[in-house]
Amino acid sequence: MNNRLKVLRAERNWSQADLADQLGVSRQTVNALETGRYDPSLPLAFKISRTFGLSIEDIFSE
Repeated sequence: MNNRLKVLRAERNWSQADLADQLGVSRQTVNALETGRYDPSLPLAFKISRTFGLSIEDIFSE
């Protein structure tokens, strides 16, 4: 699954650790999400979408 996490995070000048803190996950999880090694659970995907104020579809794509 492709995603725009790295771009969205960079637009806000957030580090991976900053985003991880907001999501309640580890920095390593954020890194794995950004590089496509890990697909988020549905609850995490909803939390990510709320954090960025975008729909899940605007962040993640196949």
